[in-house]
Amino acid sequence: MTKAKTTPILPPAMLGILGGGQLGRMFTVAAKQMGYGVTVLDPDPNSPAAALADKHICAPYDDLGALADLSTCAAVTTEFENVNAQAMRALALETRVCPSGDSVEIAQNRIQEKAWIAKAGLQTAPYLPVTQDADLTDEAVEPLLPGIVKTAMLGYDGKGQVRVSSPEEARAAFKQLGGVPCVLEKMLNLHSEISVIVCRLNSQQVKCFPPAENRHEDGILAYSIVPARLPDEVQKQAQEMACQLAETMNYVGVLAVEMFVIGNDHKLIVNEIAPRPHNSGHYTLDACASNQFEQQVRLMCGLPPADTRLLSCCSMANLLGDIWLPEGKVNWLPLLQRPDVRLHLYGKKDARPKRKMGHFTVLSSQSADIAFMLAHKLQRQLQRKGN
Repeated sequence: MTKAKTTPILPPAMLGILGGGQLGRMFTVAAKQMGYGVTVLDPDPNSPAAALADKHICAPYDDLGALADLSTCAAVTTEFENVNAQAMRALALETRVCPSGDSVEIAQNRIQEKAWIAKAGLQTAPYLPVTQDADLTDEAVEPLLPGIVKTAMLGYDGKGQVRVSSPEEARAAFKQLGGVPCVLEKMLNLHSEISVIVCRLNSQQVKCFPPAENRHEDGILAYSIVPARLPDEVQKQAQEMACQLAETMNYVGVLAVEMFVIGNDHKLIVNEIAPRPHNSGHYTLDACASNQFEQQVRLMCGLPPADTRLLSCCSMANLLGDIWLPEGKVNWLPLLQRPDVRLHLYGKKDARPKRKMGHFTVLSSQSADIAFMLAHKLQRQLQRKGN
């Protein structure tokens, strides 16, 4: 049985986090601003979060001694879902863990994830679970074409996905992906993609940030545009759906719910979830009354979610390692000389193609369209290296 702790955790308590990447770094900043200490468990000696944390446990995530050390924290959270869910359950016997190992396990497997979405009474794209070659008969595959074969676990930023247009291609893709459990998902007529960040303590204390409209390039989030360029009633429905899913899961913490907007009638279906702050929620750092990392701290400490109001139209743009190469340097003046732009760099030592190294947010008092156009212009300027 999980050790029950219901009283709020107050500063200067020590908080723990599994993972020391950029999400862990931004969590650390939020926690320390609020007066908490932070312990990071991450095997990378140069992890971005460790540089700012009070303590760095440099060990594998399944190291029993490291987990025992982390369990002395007043509460523990995670920055990514591919952590051992059983380890989180074990930690929960000793301290407060948010989100729960059960919630993390749901998000680790697309087949489980889609089952929970259906349990919440929400729609997903038509799909077929694939665990063996025999699942990919012509009769089963053809209604889902054209489609995408996705690994059930460990896929992100477009990895572990193959587009297919025939049963033969689907079977070849399953083989190409190693014969691991997959889903074949029907491709839909997308109007756009959005995401909603839910902040839930319990059924009575839950808030959502405004939906972000997301633009991807090569399977990686390139821009988030807020408010999403959709009718108000569609945005409200998206928030209600995200809360409905969090309620069904009895989720505690910050949950990102990604959705497809289908056709001109703006039908919403749920794509996937992330049991943590999300790349598409980074705009909250600069454009909202609170941000998703402050909310992560509050909820793991048993405190109610803070105000999620949008204070400015905005557009967030990811900065990938490609713009550092081959010189290894970037002139940030085009961003820093502008009063309407906020730059965030993650402190990563090595720039690699497609690696997320930072982001910037453009604020606009006029419209999200204007913010997006400027973000796109500045991003292209950086990519041309003519700055």
